[in-house]
Amino acid sequence: MTTWSLRRRPARTLGLLLLVVLGFLVLRRLDWSTLVPLRLRHRQLGLQAKGWNFVLEGSTFWIFGGSIHYFRVPREYWRDRLLKMKACGLNTLTTYVPWNLHEPERSKFDFSGNLDLEAFVLMAAEIGLWVILRPGPYICSEMDLGGLPSWLLQDPGMRLRTTYKGFTEAVDLYFDHLMSRVVPLQYKRGGPIIAVQVENEYGSYNKDPAYMPYVKKALEDRGIVELLLTSDNKDGLSKGIVQGVLATINLQSTHELQLLTTFLFNVQGTQPKMVMEYWTGWFDSWGGPHNILDSSEVLKTVSAIVDAGSSINLYMFHGGTNFGFMNGAMHFHDYKSDVTSYDYDAVLTEAGDYTAKYMKLRDFFGSISGIPLPPPPDLLPKMPYEPVTPVLYLSLWDALKYLGEPIKSEKPINMENLPVNGGNGQSFGYVLYETGITSPGILSGRVHDRGQVFVNTVSIGFLDYKTTKIAVPLIQGYTVLRILVENRGRVNYGENIDDQRKGLIGNLYLNDSPLKNFRIYSLDMKKSFFQRFGLDKWSSLPETPTLPAFFLGSLSISSTPCDTFLKLEGWEKGVVFINGQNLGRYWNIGPQKTLYLPGPWLSSGINQVIIFEETMAGPALQFTETPHLGRNQYIK
Repeated sequence: MTTWSLRRRPARTLGLLLLVVLGFLVLRRLDWSTLVPLRLRHRQLGLQAKGWNFVLEGSTFWIFGGSIHYFRVPREYWRDRLLKMKACGLNTLTTYVPWNLHEPERSKFDFSGNLDLEAFVLMAAEIGLWVILRPGPYICSEMDLGGLPSWLLQDPGMRLRTTYKGFTEAVDLYFDHLMSRVVPLQYKRGGPIIAVQVENEYGSYNKDPAYMPYVKKALEDRGIVELLLTSDNKDGLSKGIVQGVLATINLQSTHELQLLTTFLFNVQGTQPKMVMEYWTGWFDSWGGPHNILDSSEVLKTVSAIVDAGSSINLYMFHGGTNFGFMNGAMHFHDYKSDVTSYDYDAVLTEAGDYTAKYMKLRDFFGSISGIPLPPPPDLLPKMPYEPVTPVLYLSLWDALKYLGEPIKSEKPINMENLPVNGGNGQSFGYVLYETGITSPGILSGRVHDRGQVFVNTVSIGFLDYKTTKIAVPLIQGYTVLRILVENRGRVNYGENIDDQRKGLIGNLYLNDSPLKNFRIYSLDMKKSFFQRFGLDKWSSLPETPTLPAFFLGSLSISSTPCDTFLKLEGWEKGVVFINGQNLGRYWNIGPQKTLYLPGPWLSSGINQVIIFEETMAGPALQFTETPHLGRNQYIK
């Protein structure tokens, strides 16, 4: 088998000079393609599909890729994860680009910090990895709304992933900005991007035959000149083909390999074969099992794919974490939201540790690479810090007075249409609805996704997709009815993504009569949200706290901070914030029992810990060196 042959071997001095020039020009936001060394200027052909093979500048090229999502990994650990990819014998990085994170409000773009796509791609190039970019606009990726921004749903007639004018106008503006950053990073401009994917698994959606040609043209019109790919699973493969775009397949088992040699050949003739997503594991949902795929099975399937003459991308090589509220959900028969961890039972663990899969795949790819692989980087240390006992407390009801005037509306307003964030609505978090009632009865309404119902401050139960009615007990006089609604994650895959508005959807009824005159609080829990709660706003923790509530404690660290995992025994459901960073949701129904806390988000000295707990507070927050996911034993 011919291995990839276009390895870069610059002299050390030339390499350092190039990095300095690249760093300077990226910071200055200039087109640096005209300043790269002459040796790299004559990139004319790029990655091509010729016969059964990929060819890069005339040489046969095998794509041995792996997926890492920069937005799921602390920026300080990008290099560690990419070096581990290189040491595993892979030559190509693939990554998605999440529109919802990069454009959280219309025309307000964020490519800073953990969202610095250009820095991530350039780092991959520096390490010696090529890049396949998957820019969407829809990416699935088990992300909220498949990576589409929630403000699109302000339009009641919105038809996502179609040529509906309201959608394409938004995509055009986003692509104008995104592609201005991507184009200089392409292979023919001296960068590492050798291929770009057109949308993602559209054959499984297939609501508009004009849509994929539109996305293809939108990329090309903005200067994308590298090889274009599609990516579909077996159910969508027959409907995901686009003229002039190479089709690739997503799969997990060897019996699906026959599609590579039958269907793809019948549709596009003699073309290189590519498994864009070989699923090395699977994601988890709250209340379900932790999914595990045996390492021997992974090696068997990867070997079979390569033996079949196919290039391959490991999805995921390293999954990372759904920090904050970025997780998605599935809703076919039942609504199931994804857990905070995106461990995925991948080749590297959530914290970047080696697994049996890594060692077996490194041996496999090393045996066909033709040259010795670099040594795997050392593991990052972990630390079981002393437990944190919260000492201060602020009930949600006491916190409301510090949030400013509530939104007043005759009828409930869903999260996306709340008049907040410059008219862009609310994307993530919770919404609290209040109204007055004067009699008991049966309360009913559509709640997306989970609403805790209170009479004054007493919880009387929950409304969700299965429970749509609840009895309100006998009351005397005027009473405040409250519903705290959580967006647990918008659906990221399936045909019902247009119906993913959150909060109270439509009217809320008491004894079949619509309730009116609501006060609505936006509880997005961003950093600015907590800035309203100075230390003078908190109280000493009572023996029996009123819930929901915020709990404040401190983690003291005397040495260099290390990675750790938070263990929340005794707590039931909520969110944890460390030094303003949202670590994500916890829920005692599992399978996830710990939250990953990266060392770079800690500092020597005092670290602020805030827990928002909905229903039952525990005595302390514990720390451990290992996660509790049902994961196979990590390789030390």
